[in-house]
Amino acid sequence: MRRFVDTAREFSMSATLDFDIGVKVKRTGIVVKIGELSRRTGVSTRLLRYYEEQGLIAPARTTNTYRTYDDADVARVVQVVGLVRAGVPTRLTKVLLDLEETQADDLAAACPRQVAEMLAEELTGLDERIACLTRSRQTLNDYLQRTEHAAAILEGALARSPDRAAATPSMADH
Repeated sequence: MRRFVDTAREFSMSATLDFDIGVKVKRTGIVVKIGELSRRTGVSTRLLRYYEEQGLIAPARTTNTYRTYDDADVARVVQVVGLVRAGVPTRLTKVLLDLEETQADDLAAACPRQVAEMLAEELTGLDERIACLTRSRQTLNDYLQRTEHAAAILEGALARSPDRAAATPSMADH
């Protein structure tokens, strides 16, 4: 009997079980709550919760159900904000971010026809908005050119925004 107990004791001490339960652990670096994420990204907590509802971000939860975020979540929020500010709707933002996460070597194989059609539709919408904004910009510029204050106003605008100086026609161009 003693030998059986010793063998069982050795087995329990030396044997390890390796379980693969398919859980992905993504928490790296910082771990912050929603208020800190809001401060770091400039996105309101309400909007962060909306992004979570839309599946754009997926925070971890503590045992008391607080949301926690890491470095990857901060980067993801910045990506989401950039796409939304560029006029991409959240439903398409999710599709784009999910495609980006796809590790497939062949993007064509990873992008179903329906998604490609959505992207093409969005491109058409973006082109239409760009054309509309370009016409609006030209109308405003033309109107200002006809006023007696045009030179002073345009020069003041250019002085405040040096990045736009190259893109804005000067008074001499007209």
